[in-house]
This record gives sequence, structure tokens and C-alpha cells, in this order.
Amino acid sequence: METLIIGIAGGTGSGKSTFTNRLKAYFGDDVTVIYHDNYYRSQEGISLEERRKVNYDHPDALETELLLEHLQMLKRGETVQCPVYDYAQHNRSTEVLEIKPNKIILIEGILLLADARIRELLDIKIFVDADADERILRRIRRDVKERGREIDDIIDQYLATVKPMHELYVQPTKALADIVINSGQNAVAFAVVCSQIEKSLGRGLICM
Repeated sequence: METLIIGIAGGTGSGKSTFTNRLKAYFGDDVTVIYHDNYYRSQEGISLEERRKVNYDHPDALETELLLEHLQMLKRGETVQCPVYDYAQHNRSTEVLEIKPNKIILIEGILLLADARIRELLDIKIFVDADADERILRRIRRDVKERGREIDDIIDQYLATVKPMHELYVQPTKALADIVINSGQNAVAFAVVCSQIEKSLGRGLICM
């Protein structure tokens, strides 16, 4: 089975999830979504307070070598056991997700394009760009509502690691993308990506 792997990168709160979710909603079970965030390294052995201080916006915080191994397995038609990250505990969960091979795989993550090994596996590289003010506001809303974080903690983390790491590791990968879009709601970009997926699925349809 030929597998089309699409990487969706961009800064925190840029609209990556919006774009990814639109594709998933449109294609349903024809696409599988993998989140790079689930590959954060285990922080067993240190306290919750210490885990809160870890720089999660540095490439070393992610076990990208495991993601690479899983992608290679999926391309070979093998099922993988994907880790699950617990944002409230700042640690990898004991749960796993069974992910089966599929013709279309979407991978989402802020640092996805920062690793050359991953880039080589991606058939389409997308970078979702957004104004910094918009991104931090979206992050605050998401982290409070979905991840049980306190506003002061979110702001401290943003200033200490998110912003500097974005400038150092995330923003430069924009130049490595095949497609750069300014919003997860960009209709033209959505249609372009959809048409490539439809082609890979052998349907030859055009998304509206």
C-alpha cells in the first residue's frame, strides 16, 4: 500500500489543529492523524513541579526517533503502538493508541520540520503561519479550557521557552515547507491539499 504522509507544522496556536481537523472531518477514516506532542519523552522519576520547568519547546524534549520508527513501520504496513501524552501531568501517560497503516497519514507538530529525518519521510510539508499575538491568545484559551493550566503558568512558560524556542527552532522551518498558509481556515490551501489526497486515494475529486 502506497502511503502519502503529510506534515503540518507551525507555531503554537497558529491554526495547525484547525487545518488538520478540517482534513480529518472531510476524509474521515481515509486519513490517520498522528500528533508529534504524543512523543514527548517520559518524565518519570521527577516531581510534577520539576516537570513543569522542563523546556518542552526544545527538539530534545521529543522522542522523535520513536516517531521516525513508527512512520517507517506504518509505511511497511505494520501497526504501531503510539504513546499518549498527559498535558495535566506533564508526562507520558500509561495509555497507548494503536495506529494501523493507512493510505493517508497526517502528522501535526510545532517542531515537525526541524528534524531532517522526518522531513525526508514527508511527501507534503505544510507550515501554518500566524501573528504572534494571535498565537499566544489561542494558546491561553486552549491551555485553560482543554489542559487545565493556570494563566500565570502559561504566560511564564511562553516567555521562558515558547517564544525564544519558536524564534530559534520553529519559525526557521517555514522556509523548508512546500506550502505556507496564513490560517487554518485558508480555503485555497485546503482545496490544494485535498486535491493531492484525493489523487492519492484514486478518486480524482476536488474539495469544495
